[in-house]
Amino acid sequence: MSALRERLTDGLYGLGWSTVKKLPEPAAVRLGRTIADATWKRRGPLVRRLEANYARVVPDAGPERLAELSRAGMRSYLRYWMESFRLPAWSEERIRSGVTVADLHHLTDGLAAGRGVVLALPHLANWDLAGAWVTTELKTPFTTVAERLKPETLYDRFVAYREGLGMEVLPHNGGSAFGTLARRLRDGGLVCLVADRDLSASGVEVDFFGEPTRMPAGPALLAQQTGALLLPVTLWYDDSPVMRGRVHAPIEVPGTGTRAEKTSVMTQALADAFATGIADHPEDWHMLQRLWLADLDPAKSPGGPTPPPPRPATDPAPSSAADAATDAGRGPRTGAARDPLPEAATDSEKGRP
Repeated sequence: MSALRERLTDGLYGLGWSTVKKLPEPAAVRLGRTIADATWKRRGPLVRRLEANYARVVPDAGPERLAELSRAGMRSYLRYWMESFRLPAWSEERIRSGVTVADLHHLTDGLAAGRGVVLALPHLANWDLAGAWVTTELKTPFTTVAERLKPETLYDRFVAYREGLGMEVLPHNGGSAFGTLARRLRDGGLVCLVADRDLSASGVEVDFFGEPTRMPAGPALLAQQTGALLLPVTLWYDDSPVMRGRVHAPIEVPGTGTRAEKTSVMTQALADAFATGIADHPEDWHMLQRLWLADLDPAKSPGGPTPPPPRPATDPAPSSAADAATDAGRGPRTGAARDPLPEAATDSEKGRP
């Protein structure tokens, strides 16, 4: 990313947090939908990638259905942004009333037992809001990891934003981050990691909607090494201002096998739980990057890759804040860190934290 683009991106994020949070909520909702629809109509490369990913999730969907899904997906994505820009100004009551979670007992029972809990989430709905709800409603602090971005001021903005919501944010520096997370868990604490995408050589290969991809080993390794509960969580929006979620049953550590074998089994179980939530609410899965190995490396798929819709020879430059935000990603990706935590996306693949 050029220095000019870095400054532009940083400025747009700063404008969002300084301006959007001052809007009345109905105005922010309308603004988000307007930007989402305008961005979707342009059908830039990341919108087309989103649609191609939905084709994996809903394999029987025709072009019209995929177009409907991608439009809904962009609206969901911009809802995330409008909420995130406004979250620092939300009252505790607004945060509490903005989330409802099914099967929460899996989390509260685990914390009450003092054994530590790892929450692993896919890129569904708004995990920042879910985190704010945990610190506000449950009065439970937690630790996560964020990728470093350029410019440094942008990384600082996201760290300050998430720390302001009650999170402890560790920098993307690999082994030391893993060690700190392990210590928090051994002390009975809570760790939250976004864990549905990993581009590192150390990622665990899993079957995801019938095709291979890689997901990070970190959640499973942390559970094995610390005795913490590993709980998948899925989130979704409905037509109300409320975001909904579900805490899935614990993923147990297998009784036999090598560490690598146990990690593989546990990560596949995470992938299966994620797939359940994504299949139920595909439009809330904000995956705007290549994910499956067939797209990353055609040699990995005997049948070849599933290509995105045709791309014009020259895509227009971003013409809106939404495009710039989509190109740069959601700032530092929570859960991103080097082996054995999720690997950061490459500059060309950013579009998510």
